[in-house]
Amino acid sequence: MDIYRVLVKPTITEKSTMLQESGKYTFQVALKANKVEVKQAVEKEFNVTVLDVNITKLHGKRKRYGPRTSKQPDIKKAVVTLQQGDRINLIEGL
Repeated sequence: MDIYRVLVKPTITEKSTMLQESGKYTFQVALKANKVEVKQAVEKEFNVTVLDVNITKLHGKRKRYGPRTSKQPDIKKAVVTLQQGDRINLIEGL
């Protein structure tokens, strides 16, 4: 897989912001991406050293609009642990 298509977007929530204090960053990644590809993409994109990658697949919820039913898309989320001292600035202007 192309290394630039692995990372979809960073996940910025209250919980992920608290994880950043301990050197863990969360990203939404491509559904076919694996741990090795995520590690290589983060190291190349942000010029940091990755120690560990944990991946979770979240299944989309089923929604109902009157007689029709639809399904939200599935997403894959990765929590990346960086080496002590490395940081990623996800929010520009800080």
